[in-house]
Amino acid sequence: MNRLTLALGVALATLVAAAPVAARPTTAAATTVTVQMKEFKFILSKKTVPHGTVTFRLVNKGTIKHDFKIAGKKSKLIAKGKSGTLTVTLKKGMYPYLCTVPGHAAAGMKGKLKVT
Repeated sequence: MNRLTLALGVALATLVAAAPVAARPTTAAATTVTVQMKEFKFILSKKTVPHGTVTFRLVNKGTIKHDFKIAGKKSKLIAKGKSGTLTVTLKKGMYPYLCTVPGHAAAGMKGKLKVT
């Protein structure tokens, strides 16, 4: 009988200790979006992302330098064949993005990302 009481006590203590952990709200996982950069377009691996931290993995598949600007943040210039990242925190809404190299956005290097 003592073993049963002890086992029940340990089980109850484990449940009580775990309850605050289970009650905590979970945080959204960070999202990664791969952005292929070419003359003169971006190809995003996702067009809709959940709100929170988003890391854009920038890969220049073109022949000239490009950058990526969204939500007031801009990447460094990425040379041909090179890659980089840009991490931003986004709230729900629509976010325009573009390449800031003169003439590139006008030539088509722009779009909108939906954040849910």
